[in-house]
Amino acid sequence: MNKTGHSCSAHIDKTTTISFSQSVSQSPQTPDCLTIANMSADQHLQALTKVVVNNLENQHDWTQVQIHIQDNLPRPLIYGLPPKRLYVHPDEQIDIIKAEKQLNQRVPQEPELEWVLPLHLAEKWSISDFAAVFDAITATPPGGESVNANEDAQWQLWRGPKRGKRILLATVQDDSTVTYYWMHNGLVKPRQN
Repeated sequence: MNKTGHSCSAHIDKTTTISFSQSVSQSPQTPDCLTIANMSADQHLQALTKVVVNNLENQHDWTQVQIHIQDNLPRPLIYGLPPKRLYVHPDEQIDIIKAEKQLNQRVPQEPELEWVLPLHLAEKWSISDFAAVFDAITATPPGGESVNANEDAQWQLWRGPKRGKRILLATVQDDSTVTYYWMHNGLVKPRQN
């Protein structure tokens, strides 16, 4: 608070606080602090999402990249199709090895649609924030449910809607470098190399 007006702060994504000063002599058409804060939060999320979409499409050759907005999500998610399969569950890996020995041929590993959550390095998310995202999504993004799983092939039971929920965290740094990390809903045993 100062002599000429008042100040207010707003939170972006429960983690980043921004402050604004507003003079009392401003006209009624001037947006108030809450409007400015909401615009800044939207602009922040749009810019963050745009950086990640650009990185996925142009640096990592993803296709079918879409922005997914849903009322019960704390922010927009991204989903798309990577050029190759990014993750194999440890139990699926064992089943694939068994199937390859039995069939005496390589089992194809087609890529799957993946969820991506854009974050900035400075943001601080809690476990409950991540849990809210996992509660709001399905195991596969829209269009990823149509995996033709052969029920007789044990290794295919890990695909499509039967797979566990997972999100690729896209952490953006100030210089627009994007680092990706897997996050799973629940416990997942480590992969075997």
